Order: sequence, then structure tokens, then C-alpha cells
Amino acid sequence: MPKQIHLAAHFPGVNNTTVWSHPQAGSHIEFSSFEHFARTAERAKFDFFFLAEGLRLREQGGEIYDLDVVGRPDTFTVLAALAAVTDRLGLAGTINSTFNEPFDVARQFITLDHLSGGRAAWNVVTSWDAFTGENFRRGGFLPADQRYARAKKFLDAAGVLFDSWRDNGKFAIKDDQFDISGTFDLPRSPQERPVILQAGDSEEGREFAAAKADAIFSRHSTLVEGKAFYADVKGRLANYGRTFDQLKILPAATFVLGDNDSDAQEKAHEVRRQQVSGQTAIKLLEQLWNRDLSSYDPDGPLPESDPLISDEHIARGRASVRMHRDPLAEAAKLRALAEAKNLSIREVIIETRADQTFIGSAASVAKQIDDLVQADAADGFILVPHVTPGGFDEFADTVVPILQDKGVFRTEYTGTTLRDHLGLS
Repeated sequence: MPKQIHLAAHFPGVNNTTVWSHPQAGSHIEFSSFEHFARTAERAKFDFFFLAEGLRLREQGGEIYDLDVVGRPDTFTVLAALAAVTDRLGLAGTINSTFNEPFDVARQFITLDHLSGGRAAWNVVTSWDAFTGENFRRGGFLPADQRYARAKKFLDAAGVLFDSWRDNGKFAIKDDQFDISGTFDLPRSPQERPVILQAGDSEEGREFAAAKADAIFSRHSTLVEGKAFYADVKGRLANYGRTFDQLKILPAATFVLGDNDSDAQEKAHEVRRQQVSGQTAIKLLEQLWNRDLSSYDPDGPLPESDPLISDEHIARGRASVRMHRDPLAEAAKLRALAEAKNLSIREVIIETRADQTFIGSAASVAKQIDDLVQADAADGFILVPHVTPGGFDEFADTVVPILQDKGVFRTEYTGTTLRDHLGLS
């Protein structure tokens, strides 16, 4: 029997996926956008709606990063509102463990789980930079090992609160991170606990996911990388007394649909150019070079100078800076690519930073998704459209029915909670 595919809808906001100039692009703050997005995902029988969140607008060169969303509403408020206009769709929110407190977060998620009838999920993230920390009383930041240590203790503490109904709400937590005790004032959650998502890709992040998460938000969406990541993380589960089916691996993925594969390729090329303007290309290159490159022509060659290696980064609050673990090696790769294909700065950025995961006709995209899931490169995908809020309409109307006909995706929800949708015990 083929594996069943899990699909989630990611409402974008902190990346260059969205094409702001598209004539169908809408607001990222008006509730009608969130409602349209979620209703389409539920109509397509997706597992859940996923909302990312940043705690501070990123800055570059002293100015707000041009691809950030100014005015993104509070996560819990949006998800609670969506609970009232959906019936089965899971509702996942990104909430930080570095600057919040377990009691507050547990109470908010249990409230959401009650309001939604058991559809809440928590994407547990940490914060790495002092720039974000300036917004909070505790300030500063935590090194990688310490922030994951805090995240584990935070999740353990939240778990005690989630389960406190077993002891009439009484709880006591004392460790090197927290010293709290009292009474939790909410009854048992419809799911007992909200679903836990995690997005870390580091060694610490993979271990954390294997120990604590119900699903992991991965960036490995190709066959080779996906299979390696899948095997690595699932292989860690036994160390924590867990089985393969207790953790779902859901890579982030984009898509471009066309009447046929050739038409889709043409559309994908145009989408990439819309996603990466000349200004955006320079901004993204600055994140690797860690220098002011505003004087460079985006249609000209890459800088001859090397990236600046420093603990101070030009892009403040930009998590992707950490992904350039060897900026000099990365710059060398870009130079080799530019020389081999005679590419400008903008063309290099388009080729390396604006790729789409699935491109083709509806039948072709459905096959690509199914092939990767059946090959154990993923359990499903968290899909990110390039148009908000209507970017899932065509996918719901064309790709989903093909997956349903293949027998690899539900035609109706069979359960009421998000744990039911994900097949989690």
C-alpha cells in the first residue's frame, strides 16, 4: 500500500518567495488574506495551515530589509480567528522559546487547541541574535548550545503544564532554566498536547527533533538530500524509544504550474525574475559578502573583493547569515558559476536562490510529489506559493484531485484533530 502524503500550506512573510508585484498579490495583514488562504487549504484537505513569525523586522544597511512584511499580526490572534472560519484544518504557529515563558505559551496553545477543537500545533524555534533580543527584557542572545538547552527545558516545562490536568492543574518545575510552581488553570486539551513542529537543521536541531518533535520542517526537498536527511533523522528516533511513524518529515517546497511542462518552465523563469529584482539581488549578495555593495551594478559582474569575515553582520536579524558557514568557499562557488555561464550578479542570485521545487503540469507536479514521498525522501511537504493569498487555488483544483485519484491523499478528513490528520498517536 502506498504511503499517504501529508500537505501543509505556508503563509509566507519573511523570505523572497512572494512576488509582491503580481497583479493578484494581496495584503499580508488583512484578515481576508489569511481566511482565503486557510479556506483553500481546508477545501483541498491539507493537514494544516502554517504561520511563520519574526520577532523583529530585519535590517540591512540601517534600513528595514526590503522583503520583510511590515505589520504582520500576532500569531495567536490570527490562528484563533482562523479557528472560527475553518472546521478541520490544523493551525500551526511559530513561537520562540528564547524570549517567552512556558506558562504563557502553554496557556495560549491550550486555549487555541480548545477553541479549534484539537487543531493546534507549535513550531518551536530559538533566537540566535542580540538584535532580536533588544526587544525583550531578558535581552541579548544565547549561543547555539545554550538556546537548544533552553528550548528542551522550555518544551519539557510546557509538557508538564500540558499534562497538569492529571493532577488538578498543580505543577512544580525547577531546573537550571526555570523555577516555577502553581496551578495551571485550563482543562485537558482536546489532543492532550498540541502537535510539536521543529525546523532546525543543525546537529543540535536534528537531535532535538528526534527527541521531542512530532514533525520537522526541513529544507531538503530534493531526492538525494531528502533521502539522506530522512534516514539520518528517522535513524535517531530509536535512541529516544520512538518509532519511524512518530515523526513526520515535511520539507518546505515551492511550485509553479502550467498547462504543460514547457509552459510551466516559462512561468517559473518569469517568477524567478520577479522574485529577484536588481535591488534584491544586491541585498542578498550583501548577506554573503557582509559588505555594502550598493555601488555595484546588479547586471554587472560579482565583486572581485572577498567576503568580510566578522562577527558583525550587515544583515541584522537575518537567520540565513548563519547558513554561510564558509563565506569564502561559497563566494568561490558563485564566481565559478558566473564564469562558466557568463552570469551577472542578478543572474547568479536567480540561479542559486530563487529555484522552484516543483515545476510542470498538474499531472507532472503530482507525480514529482508522490515519487519523493514513496522514495522516503519526505512524508509530505509544506508548500509555499509565490502569490498570496490565492496561490493555492490552482493547486487545490488541479494537483490535489490527481493525488486523490492515485490513492495517496485523502478525499475527506477522517478525524477531527491535527494528530488524526498526521497519523500521530
